[in-house]
Amino acid sequence: MNESKDALDVLKQTSRTFFIPISRLPVGLKEAVASAYLCMRAIDEVEDHPTLDNAVKAQLLQQMSSSLQAGGGRTTRNHFQADWGANAELLPDVTLRFGDWAALAPDSIAPRIWDATAAMADRMAHWASVNWQIDTESDLDRYTFSVAGAVGLLLSDLWAWHDGTLTDRTQAIGFGRGLQAVNVLRNYKEDRQRGVSFFPEGWDVGDLQNYARRNLLLADSYTNSLPKGPAKTFCQIPLVLAWGTLDTLALGKDKLSRSDVMALIAPFTNRQPVESVK
Repeated sequence: MNESKDALDVLKQTSRTFFIPISRLPVGLKEAVASAYLCMRAIDEVEDHPTLDNAVKAQLLQQMSSSLQAGGGRTTRNHFQADWGANAELLPDVTLRFGDWAALAPDSIAPRIWDATAAMADRMAHWASVNWQIDTESDLDRYTFSVAGAVGLLLSDLWAWHDGTLTDRTQAIGFGRGLQAVNVLRNYKEDRQRGVSFFPEGWDVGDLQNYARRNLLLADSYTNSLPKGPAKTFCQIPLVLAWGTLDTLALGKDKLSRSDVMALIAPFTNRQPVESVK
């Protein structure tokens, strides 16, 4: 099977939100963004695993980081390995195959993707080791930068690599932070059931909604400033879904309905229907 098609098939299974914009990217950029997304999804599945002990999560994330840091000139899947041990039976395929995703990246940008993913894995390991303790807004900023703001910076580098598109990097951080803040709002009840809260001390849902909106306004500026082309096309779909989700949550609903999703993304997908969104 073609490696790019295989990656897109896995991407479709893990996140229809990002499958749509990634699948529409031009050749080269498509493989780079798919590699970055799947590498980061691989480590994210470790961080968010419902049953793994925090110490085990930290150990696995550090191993994955070390494997990526060893990359350089050798981009075969076998070069990127981690010792899963008995945990292999508990981990999803997208994590176990992270070497495939690392090897998918085009040679000229692969080291940047490996570096970004390795750094994120190390940061995730830290947060797992302290049980994601967030006491202040500064703590929340550090966390949302660790797992999402840094993704915005990587995307800016990918746009520049592909066609020279330059972006405001502060707004790029806001793009990532805004999407992550919406995810926190979507999942905070489940997070609390596993003993984790991303709410600074004294914050309620309204405070976190305001935090998300402040960062999504930066994301708006980031996306609106992009020239017509693949970068803008990519950013529009997750951003419109983030705003839609935030508005839906503010109304007391759990998530966007399928019809809501289709209506929101129709202007960016030539009105082609999609089945659902993660």
